[in-house]
Amino acid sequence: MKVGATEVLENYGERVSRLSIYEPLLKLRNKKERDNSGNIINLSSLGFITLLFFFENMIIRNKEVGADELAEFFYEINNGKIDLDIEGFRKLARKIIDVFRPPSGERNSKTFYNWETGEEETIYYSILKASKSDTKSNTQYYTLDEEGLELIFATKEYFSEFQLSISQLLLRKQLEKGEFVGALRQIDEMRLSVENLRDRMVKIKHDINRNIVSEEIQKRYGELIEDINIRLTRENEEFDELESFVKDTRDNMAYEVKNEKDKKAYELIIQIDRELDKVHSEHRKLLTESIVLKTTALEAAQESLYFMGLETFNFKQEITNRFISTPLPLISSRQLIKPFMFLEMNRSWSPTSVFERQRVESEKNIEKNHAFSQPVDEEMLDKFKEITRNNFKKIMEILLEILGNGNEITLDKVIEYMKSNQKDMLDERTFYDFWIILHQKSPILVDGGEEVHTGLLKDATELLVGKYKRIEVVELNNILEINNRFKIKNMIFKLEEL
Repeated sequence: MKVGATEVLENYGERVSRLSIYEPLLKLRNKKERDNSGNIINLSSLGFITLLFFFENMIIRNKEVGADELAEFFYEINNGKIDLDIEGFRKLARKIIDVFRPPSGERNSKTFYNWETGEEETIYYSILKASKSDTKSNTQYYTLDEEGLELIFATKEYFSEFQLSISQLLLRKQLEKGEFVGALRQIDEMRLSVENLRDRMVKIKHDINRNIVSEEIQKRYGELIEDINIRLTRENEEFDELESFVKDTRDNMAYEVKNEKDKKAYELIIQIDRELDKVHSEHRKLLTESIVLKTTALEAAQESLYFMGLETFNFKQEITNRFISTPLPLISSRQLIKPFMFLEMNRSWSPTSVFERQRVESEKNIEKNHAFSQPVDEEMLDKFKEITRNNFKKIMEILLEILGNGNEITLDKVIEYMKSNQKDMLDERTFYDFWIILHQKSPILVDGGEEVHTGLLKDATELLVGKYKRIEVVELNNILEINNRFKIKNMIFKLEEL
């Protein structure tokens, strides 16, 4: 039986066009570039890495990648293989991009003799295309064109986690070219990918409930679910863009239906819109389920680990017996029981402690004291209160001296007076505590009986008995900077006579 020429030469031009997309890699192989040490650089391998680099950025929807980003990637993976600095890699990245996308902006071409038709033919193909540009920095970004994707897909069968993302890329290409029948088939494949992903998530959920027996396994499942969630989020964004593109195409075609062919194409785009919406709806459910899986399921597994630990942990053996039977230093004893004591911890403080003088020093000068806290000495506390009352009385005496026959004055005027006569008092916190307490308690009835003449202001208010009936302190808007330690808001002090 003799082989016919028709069978051998069938679709010869199409097959040559598929072979032509490899020619840029062959051109790179024939280039003789050398590094700083004089060694020849394998541009063909770097060219293929370039395609993979742009493909992975398409998968994660990163559209801002160009020569600089490619050069930085080369520099990162180099590990001393090629003797070039970052600037050398930038020049190399630019040369590789120019091979895949000529600087003129024209597509790559190949002229050949078509043995099937008996004529000279020219085919055009594009590996890289311009994505977007930054006019401020004069930077051009790139992405894989249709033949670039075809070249990548020819090197590996992409299934598993990237299948849906790849289907989305192919669907957009088919829609842009008007291949609506093929687009419908692509949507069917996307539906299968969504169903497969749903089955995988159900399996992961069951595995979480069965297999998480340690923090390490829990962490691994947590990272897996996080990756799924990130990928679903990116795919959902691409679905939104695809649906928007389909709706725009449908709206534009609605005004161009002129014959039977246009009507059929319009019906197909309506069907594509409907089917794509169904797939997107199922995909959105997966995104919601992944969020639930990320929170509820992992939290349940974490609680399970906790209670499992409680059941296997012998508190008496591990803690109580060790603490009682083994003589330990105070700090070691504290560290041993600290994890079990925090629920019973009760921290309290005395309001009067805010009036104590503050220690200002660096942490390295502070001695760590591991002794037990001592209770406050009541005698020392009474002494401190008495000193504070005397200081408040002295401040009130100065204030009355400044007022003279007047009934009101602002704090900034008082401070201006004291800078000339009682400057040392402005360096003490007591002065500012006096004004803060006055403002908090304002208005204060001077002739209010025993209830008024108690506390830290007792001695100060007794000075006003018989002449004044009320004190009022009102806050003003401006802030007074007294020195490098103290700031206080300005106030107005008013006395109401009997």
